Amino acid sequence: MKQFFGMSTQGNLKEAARGLSRPQLILLLSNNEQFQLHVRELESLYPGIPSIGCIGMGYGTQVTEQGVVLIAFYDGVAAAANVLEEVSVMPVRYIQRLEQDLAQVNASQHNTVCIDFCSGNDACVLTTMHAALRRQGISLVGGTGDGGRVSANGRIYEDAVAYALVKHQSGKVKTYKENIYRPMGNYRFIASQTDKAKYIIGALNGQPAKQVYQSILKVSEQQILTQTFQNPFGKINGDDTCIISIKEVSGNSLVCFRQVNDSDVLILLELDDYRNTVRETIRKIRADFPKPSAVFSVNCLFRYKLFTEQGYMQEYLQEMSTLGNHTGLIGYGEHYNNQFVNQSMSCVAFE
Repeated sequence: MKQFFGMSTQGNLKEAARGLSRPQLILLLSNNEQFQLHVRELESLYPGIPSIGCIGMGYGTQVTEQGVVLIAFYDGVAAAANVLEEVSVMPVRYIQRLEQDLAQVNASQHNTVCIDFCSGNDACVLTTMHAALRRQGISLVGGTGDGGRVSANGRIYEDAVAYALVKHQSGKVKTYKENIYRPMGNYRFIASQTDKAKYIIGALNGQPAKQVYQSILKVSEQQILTQTFQNPFGKINGDDTCIISIKEVSGNSLVCFRQVNDSDVLILLELDDYRNTVRETIRKIRADFPKPSAVFSVNCLFRYKLFTEQGYMQEYLQEMSTLGNHTGLIGYGEHYNNQFVNQSMSCVAFE
């Protein structure tokens, strides 16, 4: 199989599609103003080709902040694209679509991956999708787009998740997740006064959440939203840690980018040696696939901001490009199987 990357900083879809022939699946990453136009144009250029899209920045060896990016898979791929609707209410109502698509591509654990773009309510969506995917051992990689809209097969949807099943017909696939944070000290917090719908943490160990965060890190209220780049929260999930970013301050509470429930046990994280972590991820992928045909990743917006502030973003993309053809999306939340995480990277490598 092969992976195509095309972009236009001016938002010219035909320019981004230059050189793309006989695609078997297309991923569209557009800007808010031109999203509807790009979805319509893409379907006109490649009628009947499975496609999903969202509003977001894309990258190859550089980031396209505006305009449009096309990522396509071809030459040895079986694919299906579809959508689960009403994700804020009952996405399970549409799960039969995913089940039928799994059968259509004859999906199997070692050669198939699900890539998704979501408009919101990610945790519920991933739980729903995982129920169908896990029966066949299919992994998932994806993220949240901007603007509350996604597309599938030439149509735009709100309150939905667009997904694509990608089957590598002549090789294996494997997914990975990267965490550039480590536990800070021995801090342990019991969350309370939470609002699951609004992702609010009201108190930590019975004290106002904002004040607890400020007192430990010695930061002002105005610094909290940038300090989360260095010190997000973490939730222990078995042997794994799910990263939880702070979105905003609301009174004495903290609003996060993912749901926290009463009695959840949280820890405080600090930035690790991210250069070494990235090198280790590359080493793992190379150990599994000495010469991968493609790597598609989803990087968090906060990672993008952190790497940019540290002068590392371009170096990061160059390092990842040593694997071969590496492309991806900068998302507002990252998906890895049934996990909705923040400030992380998830990716899929194709043999």
